[in-house]
Amino acid sequence: MDASSVTLGRRGGGSAPGSRSGRWRGPAIAAGLALFGVWSLFPFFWIVTTAIKPNRDIYRQVTLWPSAPTLEHFAEVLRQTPFLTYFRNSLFVALGTTVLAMAIALLAAYALTRLSFRGRTALARATIVTYLVPPSLLFIPLFQVAFDLRLTDQAAGLIVVYLIFSVPFSTWLAISYFNTVPSDLEDAALVDGATRLQALRTVFIPLALPALAVIALYTFTLSWNEFLFALLLIGRDSQKTIPIGLAEFVVGDVFAWGPLMAGSLLALLPPVLIYLAAQRWVVAGLAGGAIKG
Repeated sequence: MDASSVTLGRRGGGSAPGSRSGRWRGPAIAAGLALFGVWSLFPFFWIVTTAIKPNRDIYRQVTLWPSAPTLEHFAEVLRQTPFLTYFRNSLFVALGTTVLAMAIALLAAYALTRLSFRGRTALARATIVTYLVPPSLLFIPLFQVAFDLRLTDQAAGLIVVYLIFSVPFSTWLAISYFNTVPSDLEDAALVDGATRLQALRTVFIPLALPALAVIALYTFTLSWNEFLFALLLIGRDSQKTIPIGLAEFVVGDVFAWGPLMAGSLLALLPPVLIYLAAQRWVVAGLAGGAIKG
């Protein structure tokens, strides 16, 4: 081996398999991942264990694992509280917001990427700027608009409010995907006699399924978990959503930890099930949006 090869070997960034740094790299990465996993999963573990603990293990003899697992808190939530009403309202609001946000975003993204009209670029930029506006700045104006339109104390009114936050992001994500669709595909569909809406349905939507999955998951999760505007606009128990309903389990300085954790665990089910069902498209949509955007 000549001197030049030795010099190149020393200047290379990699570590030799038998070097000290090479031996410690694997265990260090594994320890870091283990620490991150414990940090991320411990809150969920605490929710599950608290939901199945008897009151004795929650308030008197606090233990990491329940001494006698029980489902009494789930029974109390489902039978003695209006949790099912909250669940129904949340499902109505989340599904309504998701469907409308996807429809509006698809039509807006198609118009901004395929139609030529004055102010198209400014409108596209305004969409992104709208997405960047903090919701706290819209707190008072949105309440005044909802009050004037008689949308308070109605679960349907939350759909209108949530569309303001979900449509800009959904449109921006759909635009990034529509820009990658070759114009030749649309031209071929139009030459064959398809209308603009038919071209959108047969050409763009099948190619944008990953983006649609991300839009659906983002919008559903946002609508399902939103607390501030639901607390502001909804006062009647029959129209409350799950985040507001779970807050009812806290009375003054008394926390009903068992029912609260049981209700929280039940509230986790719809978003988790949706993510598991659309996991493949969600991962592809997030990766594609990061590369194409």
